[in-house]
This record gives sequence, C-alpha cells and structure tokens, in this order.
Amino acid sequence: MNREIRTDLAIELRENAGDDSELSGVRVKTVVNDDKSIKTTTIKVINEKGAKNLGKAVGEYITIECGKLKEYDESIHEPLMVELREKLKKLLGKDRNVLVVGLGNRQVTPDSIGPLVVDNLFITRHLAPEGNSEITLSAICPGVMAQTGIETVDIIRGICGEIEADVVIAVDALAARSSRRLGSTIQVTDTGISPGSGVGNNRKTLNEDNLGRRVIAVGVPTVISVPSIIDDSLDEVAEAFNETYGRKIMKEFSERQRYQMARSLIDQDMADMFVTPKNIDELVKRVSYTISEAINGI
Repeated sequence: MNREIRTDLAIELRENAGDDSELSGVRVKTVVNDDKSIKTTTIKVINEKGAKNLGKAVGEYITIECGKLKEYDESIHEPLMVELREKLKKLLGKDRNVLVVGLGNRQVTPDSIGPLVVDNLFITRHLAPEGNSEITLSAICPGVMAQTGIETVDIIRGICGEIEADVVIAVDALAARSSRRLGSTIQVTDTGISPGSGVGNNRKTLNEDNLGRRVIAVGVPTVISVPSIIDDSLDEVAEAFNETYGRKIMKEFSERQRYQMARSLIDQDMADMFVTPKNIDELVKRVSYTISEAINGI
C-alpha cells in the first residue's frame, strides 16, 4: 500500500486501508470510557503479512484519543494520565531500570514535546539504593542531528550501555493525516520509533535491534502536511454536494490518487509544507505534562 500522505499513526494507516472488518495479520480493539471522553484503540500487528498490509512493524500500537485535550479542561488530566500510565505499565512488564529519551528540538515548539516531558520527570536512578526492586528513572534529551552532528541512536546506545538500562521510553512529536488528531491523540507502541519519519526526515530507528533493549515509543501528533489538509477537505466537499454519492466517488480513488489530486491543487512549495495549530504552545505544555505524570507514576 502506498503511504505518500505522511502519518506516524497506526490508527490512520488502518483507516486508510479501507472498510474491511478484518485486515489480514492485523487485530483491532477499541474501548471507550464511561463518559465517552477517552477512546483507546489497540492495534496488534501479529505477523509479517500484517506488517506489509498496514505499513507498520510487528508489535502493538495503542492510540488514546481525547478531544478535551484541546480545551482548557483540567478535569481530563487525571483520567487521561491514568489511562496512559496503565498502558505503559503493561508494556514495561518486569523491566525496572528505565531510560526516558526526550526526542526533538526544544527551540521548535511543535517538536518540543520530548524535552518538555523530561523537564517534568521525577528522576530517581541516582536516589535508588543498590539492588532496588522499584522502577528507577533516568532521562536524556539528545537534541537533533543538526545540533549535535551525531545520530540519536548512537547517543542512546552509548548511554544504555553505561547505565545498563532495561528499557527505553522514547517521547517524540509525530505527524498526523487528520487535523482533528493534532494535540488530542497519544500513541504508545512497543516497536520503537524513527525520529522525523512523519515529515520525511528519516533518521536511524530507535528499536531493540539497534539499541539492544526494548523501546517503548510515546508520541503526540503536532503537525500535518498541506496535502493532507486538502485531502480531508475533498471528503467534505464531496459530501456537501451529495452525502451518499459524494462519499462513493471519493472511495473510488486510491490513497495515491487522492494524494496526487491534493498536490495538483497547490504550488509545489506548499505541497512540502507542514502546519501546526495556532495554540500549539498551550497544547504541547498540556499534553507533555500529562505524559510526564503518567511516566512518574509507573
């Protein structure tokens, strides 16, 4: 399947795969909380066929969606934090020595979630007695390659070896296909992460093969490409003319065709642009604090 419209979210790739109730090699389960404010979707890619069909590595992808994250509603922090904390605990299993990696560039607001999460962590590794059985946290913000000249995976590999970390939790900003998911979605996966992949700036993957220990990735979409915005709008325009027939017409086009159609409507310079919400400052502060509190509680 063609993945030209960029997204880091497994749930969007599953949606793009069509309306089939079952995609070979992929299992999906969705749970909504009592007041319907938080929706959690777990996608399991169980074999290589599923990985090929979805375009994601074999593993588990948990997507927590909460529209209230975009609002100034402090009441959502606690239930969302608890939901994320429980998912992290499940993926951590028996590992106790945890290294948190805040990926991204602190000086670029949409890319600052990783460093902001690290700022709010309660670091405990240096306080823990020898032979401690509780979870201990250490953390690092390695910056980006343009700042260091060093691949992030090489920095993290060296640190993991020195502190004998059991598992890495990597936190990063992501790209989405749908604007409604910006700042309101948290994805957690046990397959690692490729920094910058959603915006076409691929770096070496942070995963178990490259680091020698498991990598749990936590990400929040903060940017969307201009062609993706137009692609979303095509659905709205089609349905405005005729809800049933318009939707049917759009389904006749493949993802690649829709992407090419969207690109053809704009200048080349705009086609390579990514945009972010105007209140991104508040969004990243809010969601980074929730993530850090969830990690502090594991």
